[in-house]
Amino acid sequence: MDEPVLKRIARGEQRAVAECIDQFGNLIWALARRLTRTRADAEDAVQEIFIDLWRSAGRFDPAQGSEKVFITTIARRRLIDRLRRAAQEPARESTEALEAAGWAEPGTRAEVCVEAEQAARAVARLRPEQQKVLELGILQGLSHSEIAARTGMALGTVKTNMRRGLIEVRELMETFGAQAAGGSRT
Repeated sequence: MDEPVLKRIARGEQRAVAECIDQFGNLIWALARRLTRTRADAEDAVQEIFIDLWRSAGRFDPAQGSEKVFITTIARRRLIDRLRRAAQEPARESTEALEAAGWAEPGTRAEVCVEAEQAARAVARLRPEQQKVLELGILQGLSHSEIAARTGMALGTVKTNMRRGLIEVRELMETFGAQAAGGSRT
């Protein structure tokens, strides 16, 4: 198995940077175009995301998830930051674009890959309060405290729902992956 490109970037391998752009550039571009108003905004966002990736590459842990999930998470956070900054400026788009993105339904055009479809299926199986906490935390970038304030849940309950929801999603995705690798056993 090849070493993850992010691990090689963390070690300072210049060739790994180009490989990362080749491998994940289209994904980041698609996210940026979807969540920015103009092509120029998307170009700026992509640049910011890749700079953040270079700085964060050392934090990638393959035991915690795939490179694609790690990169998508960083991209999402950077795009949320941009949307929040834009919302504070007059005559700019609010975070409605991010809210409209929501959890993609499996099998729709919004699905970029099998892993995204599996994640959407896994989230759909969670309890409603876990879904809500994950939506607010992951898609909208709210902190645990902000989620507690918005939902009226106790802070400890928010943290528990987030942790258990993520664990359950990871376990379900492993199950889906095993089913896909061994043929579709339902």
